[in-house]
Amino acid sequence: MASIQTKVSDEDGIAREAFTRLAAAADEFEGYAHPHAERIAALCSELAKLFGLGRADRASLRLAALAHDLGEMAMRRDYIHRAAPLTFEERLDLARHPVIGEQEAARAGADRGAQLLVRWHQEWWNGAGYPDALSREQIPLAARILRVADAYAALTDARPYRPALTEADARRHLTEWAGLEFDPQVVRAFLSLDNLPALRSYARREEEATPAIVETMPDAPAADATADNVDAWNISGHIPERGENPYVARTVEPAPEAATVDGAQHTVGNQNSNSNQNFDSNRDSAGFTKADTDRHD
Repeated sequence: MASIQTKVSDEDGIAREAFTRLAAAADEFEGYAHPHAERIAALCSELAKLFGLGRADRASLRLAALAHDLGEMAMRRDYIHRAAPLTFEERLDLARHPVIGEQEAARAGADRGAQLLVRWHQEWWNGAGYPDALSREQIPLAARILRVADAYAALTDARPYRPALTEADARRHLTEWAGLEFDPQVVRAFLSLDNLPALRSYARREEEATPAIVETMPDAPAADATADNVDAWNISGHIPERGENPYVARTVEPAPEAATVDGAQHTVGNQNSNSNQNFDSNRDSAGFTKADTDRHD
């Protein structure tokens, strides 16, 4: 038994080293001046502990954090580095990167759980994400954790199209978008983190003029708190801009094989999901919001 555990540990170490190198290459392509994927992996690790994820799920989550931008690196689009908002067509094109990232993670040797987390790291709590328009508990917990950690790490680092936000402003953003983009429970757990190097913002300290927010959150929104009913979760008067989400009303491709993520079976899309909720996969529209055009990841 000890020899088997040693072999598994050695294999995990080799995989981490390989994906760490890939993550560094993706960070360089994305134009991050500081380690981005490693920072996300550290934040995910802390959140995974708070939620009691098992060893296998934590390992998959770490690989997914390191691999989440491989799709963008594979696409190699010039607009990634442009200091201007994306056009609608460019947003459509960029929305392919989670699926391409899933494929790149598979080629690199990631386990199936990690591949699916890469695929689903842009899914939104309210169903307005992509590529599969999953919502709420249809999204594996590890993917919801990755969504929050990725957003915070990107917001607090400088990008070609905006400066880094302060820690206070980034936390405020997570709070404002809880119940829409982010799982409120994951945001609440994230706000409890403190004194971690990965939390440090790269915003210039002399620009940090915004007072820190109180690290508490109200109760989670009702089940109908979607982009069409933001009043149920309107923490600070933030009103999302509206638009059609082309990823919701579409022909669903055949789902890939099921995989175990968060200790449960999951399949892609709204078909055969082990969710506690039933959602209509043929909704006509959802909301593009300001976070899309801000390109915070």
